[in-house]
Amino acid sequence: MDFRLVFKLFLVCLLGEVLMAEGLACNWGTRATHLLPPDIVVKLMKDNGIDKVKLFEVVPDVMRALGNSGIQVMVGIPNDMLASLASSVRVAEDWVTQNVSRYVSRNGVDVRYVAIGNEPFLKTYKDMFTHTIYPALENIQAALIKAGLGRQVKVTIPINADVYQSDSGMPSGGNFRPDIQGLMISIVKFLSDNGGPLTINIYPFLSLYADPHFPVDFAFFDGTAAPVVDGGVTYGNVFEANYDTLVWSLEKNGFPNMPIIVGEVGWPTDGDVNANIENARRFNQGLLNRINQGKGTPKRPSPPDIYLFALIDEDAKSTEPGNFERHWGIFYYDGSIKYPLNLANNKNVTAAKGVQYLSRQWCVMRPDADPSDPNLPQSINKACTYADCTSLGYGSSCGGLDVRNNASYAFNMYFQTMNQTKGSCDEFSNLAVITSIDPSTRIRGGACRFEIMIDVGKGGKTRKPTTSSAGRMYNSIFAWSFLLGLLAFVS
Repeated sequence: MDFRLVFKLFLVCLLGEVLMAEGLACNWGTRATHLLPPDIVVKLMKDNGIDKVKLFEVVPDVMRALGNSGIQVMVGIPNDMLASLASSVRVAEDWVTQNVSRYVSRNGVDVRYVAIGNEPFLKTYKDMFTHTIYPALENIQAALIKAGLGRQVKVTIPINADVYQSDSGMPSGGNFRPDIQGLMISIVKFLSDNGGPLTINIYPFLSLYADPHFPVDFAFFDGTAAPVVDGGVTYGNVFEANYDTLVWSLEKNGFPNMPIIVGEVGWPTDGDVNANIENARRFNQGLLNRINQGKGTPKRPSPPDIYLFALIDEDAKSTEPGNFERHWGIFYYDGSIKYPLNLANNKNVTAAKGVQYLSRQWCVMRPDADPSDPNLPQSINKACTYADCTSLGYGSSCGGLDVRNNASYAFNMYFQTMNQTKGSCDEFSNLAVITSIDPSTRIRGGACRFEIMIDVGKGGKTRKPTTSSAGRMYNSIFAWSFLLGLLAFVS
C-alpha cells in the first residue's frame, strides 16, 4: 500500500471538510432606510464564516469595505441598465471601468462574477428585457476581456425557476419555456464558452405562499414529507426537485455539465402567516446542514455554491410581491440575531458588533387619547406611508395588536425612520407622545418588536424607500404547475 498516497487523500478529505465548513455565501441588499455601516457588515460576514457575497448593485461604500477582506464578490447589474449596456460596447466598457476594474485595482476587491440583470424573463415583465439581456451579456464580457479581467471575472445571469417547466410535473420532464427556449440556449452556450455559470434563484417559501394546499413539509429539508418518485429517483423536498428540473432542461439542450450557482434561497421571518421565526429557522438550518455536509441533488451529487437570501432585512424594499419582502434576513436590520443557527462545526451565528443606536425612546399613542378619535386612521395611514408597517399585517409578528398598540407601533416606526427628529412625534393630531419605556415589554408574547433605529450620524447611512418592483415577482409559473403535478402524484 502506498501510504503517502493514502495520507495525501486523507489531507484532501480533511481540507475539503474545512473548506466546506467555512464556505458560506449570502446576498447583501441595501434597500434600507438606515444602512448598517459597510465595515460592520463585512466584519459580521467574516465573524460568521461567510466568504462569498452577492450584491444587487454597486454601492461605492460597500465595495470599498469589501477591499482586501478575503470575501469573494458577485456584483449585480440592475435590469433597468440592460438597455444602455446592450446599446454599445463603449457603455459596457465604461461600466466595467467604474464598477469592476476600479475596485479591483484600487481597493483590492476580489470580484469573481458580474451578474447581468436579475430574473429578466419573469412573465410579469412582458418581454421587457428579452431583447436586451443577450447583447448586454456580450458587451460586458467583451469589456471584461478588454480590461484584462476575462479570466478572473466571469459573467452570469440570475434566472427564476419560471424559465423552465415540466409537462409531466416531474424533474425529468423539465425543459426551457418554449417562448424563450432559443434565447436560453444561446445564453447558456455563451456562458459555457466563456467559463461562466448559470445562476438560479429557488424559493420554496413562494411555493407555499402561492398555493395554500402545497404540502408544507415538502418545502423543508428534514425528511418528514411524503417523497416524490421520478422514475428511480426519490425527492424529499422541492429544492432538490426544482434544481434537478433545471439540470434536466440543460441536459436536453446539450449542456449536461453546465455549472450552476444557486443565487438566492431562503425563508422570511415576517409579513405572512408562513413567514415566521420557526419556519425560517427550520428551513435555513436544514439548508446550512446540507451545505456543511456537502450534499447535492440526485442529478448533481456535488453541491453548488449556494447564496443565502438574505443577510440583513431591508425595510425600504417594494412590498409588491408581499409584505414578507422586507424580512428575508437571517439578521435584523441592525445585524442582531433573529434566531439561533448552527453555521458549521457547532459554531453559533454571531451578531454585528459596534452598532450605534438612536436614543432609547419611543413614540406611542398617548394614554389619554381616545381610540375612536376620527383623526386616528389618517394618522396611522400617514405613519405607514413613510415607514415600514409590514409587521402589522395579518399573520405577522404584530398582527394581533389592539387599536392602541397598533397605532403606537405605526407612530414609533415613523418616529424612528425620521431619526427621532424634533417634532416627528407631534405630527399625529396630538395623539402621540414620547416615552422611555419600551412598548415591546408590555405586549404579551414578546414577538412584536418596537424598534430603535441605527444612528446614521455615527457611521450609518439613510436611503429613501424604493417604489420600484422587487424584480423577483415570484411569479413561479414552473413552481405552480410542477407542484400541482406533485400534489396529484402524492395523493
